[in-house]
Amino acid sequence: MCRRMPWPASISGSGFQRAEVIIWAAVYCGKKVIIILDEYDTPMQEAWLGGSWDETVGFFRVFFNSTFKTNRHMERGLITGITRISKERVFSDLNNLKVVTTTSDQYATSFGFTEEEVYRALDETGLGCRKEGVKQWYNGFTFGRHADIYNPWSVASFIDEGGKYRTYWANTSSNGLINSLIQTGNKDIKQNFEILIKGGSFQAEIDEQIVFNQLDGNTDAVWSMLLATGHLKVLEVNAVGEDQAQIYTLALTNREVEVMFKSMVSGWFSGDTGMAYNKFIRAMLNDDVDYMNEFMNDIALASFSNFDVAKSVSSKDAPERFYQGFVLGLIVDLAGRYTVTSNRESGLGRYDIVIRPLDREKGLCVYHRV
Repeated sequence: MCRRMPWPASISGSGFQRAEVIIWAAVYCGKKVIIILDEYDTPMQEAWLGGSWDETVGFFRVFFNSTFKTNRHMERGLITGITRISKERVFSDLNNLKVVTTTSDQYATSFGFTEEEVYRALDETGLGCRKEGVKQWYNGFTFGRHADIYNPWSVASFIDEGGKYRTYWANTSSNGLINSLIQTGNKDIKQNFEILIKGGSFQAEIDEQIVFNQLDGNTDAVWSMLLATGHLKVLEVNAVGEDQAQIYTLALTNREVEVMFKSMVSGWFSGDTGMAYNKFIRAMLNDDVDYMNEFMNDIALASFSNFDVAKSVSSKDAPERFYQGFVLGLIVDLAGRYTVTSNRESGLGRYDIVIRPLDREKGLCVYHRV
């Protein structure tokens, strides 16, 4: 182990370079150094959101080459991140990379706490009676064949706060990329997202090689991103078709992620838009059809595309399903006070949406498209 290094005076100057730090450390300690780069993809995500993607990719190509490939003073390097960025030649100048992802068995139990470790910690801190709640809130991460991996930050924070259930992990970052992908996603993304926040699951193909420039138009790429970031978990994997394509059954990871996403959706309706949305909910509950119609027309004119509601040969009921998904999205905020169901058989036919109050004395709201 190297002693504390007497950094040269030039380290405080603006011209002091990373390479000089590495050389100085190697020379002073008499051995090659280990370089650890944590969350390398965070600035790349911000660059993708901010419109400076090409410039950032160019910087990292040079940075990785000089720091990890041609640096003769490096013994070993470790790069961590939640996404594996590929097909952008970011790592093209690096050789002999060993990549460990969420589907790898190696180090699977090192990325979080195992259930045995969590339960032992809860017992030792007098919170043993909260095991089931902690499991629902912070369990669900899957690495390789290990399905019961707990979020270490959330569990540690839960214990430190004396057993209060909160979205500890979700509050450690802005989740700007996730927010953007869902809010600006196509109708398929929004419909599947609705399924997720209602506790359901759906199937999709997953590619661990995240391609950022495909996120705008590739639905499966979005789900691949959410799986890589830990917001989704894999319930089942099946090989389908002649090419044995891997189809993943996906669901929200745990209660903490569910609460985070519901809060995110509520945030979309904050401010002036939120006030109008709240008026829409009140109008619906008070049977004010005129205001409901005005509000929905304004949203449709401002947001909908012809492609969203156009009929197609392969799916003649696509416009109908799109409008129904739109209405379901408007009333998702009522989930805490009402039971919302759609497309269920009733009487001689099938209703579109029914809102049943948890307090049955308050009546029943039925929605039919006109």
